[in-house]
Amino acid sequence: MFSKLFKNKEEYKFSDPKNTACMVCSHVLNENAPILYVSHDAEDGMWQFLCGSNNHTSEHAKIIALSEAVLIDCSVNQLYEMPLGVGATRETKNGQWQPFKL
Repeated sequence: MFSKLFKNKEEYKFSDPKNTACMVCSHVLNENAPILYVSHDAEDGMWQFLCGSNNHTSEHAKIIALSEAVLIDCSVNQLYEMPLGVGATRETKNGQWQPFKL
């Protein structure tokens, strides 16, 4: 299913399978806010794509496929080599990603 959504390999750069479960907040999923915070958890390898808000609750957490996160914002492809235990933030949707250690 996901392979039909991407015309060529450059549109999905992650080595993780396209159906890898990742977390997004409802603000990002509903396209009300851009992805401004990404993390790649060291313990379980989970990717998180969040809006950067500090007031999330468990009700805001949603699980989607990694390929869906790329479809929401293809600029996250820039982070495809981000190792476990690292996160990245940016100020705006078109801003530069600034990595940090989790």
